[in-house]
Amino acid sequence: MQPTYALKPIKTETDHEAAIEHLESLWGAKPGTPEADQLEILGILIDQYEAQKVPIAAPDTVEAVLFYME
Repeated sequence: MQPTYALKPIKTETDHEAAIEHLESLWGAKPGTPEADQLEILGILIDQYEAQKVPIAAPDTVEAVLFYME
């Protein structure tokens, strides 16, 4: 049985770490199970938090062109 974890918005780094830990415990859940649903929801919440807190900077234009030329 999985440890108890209340799904909630991720607002702090501590929330983020707890969500990641729980997501890892759910990895490999069988499709159609409550665990698989929780895995999917946690993935969405984690992705949203990371997009807000750790934005990915746009690449330098020249570096991007050189990368695509390779």
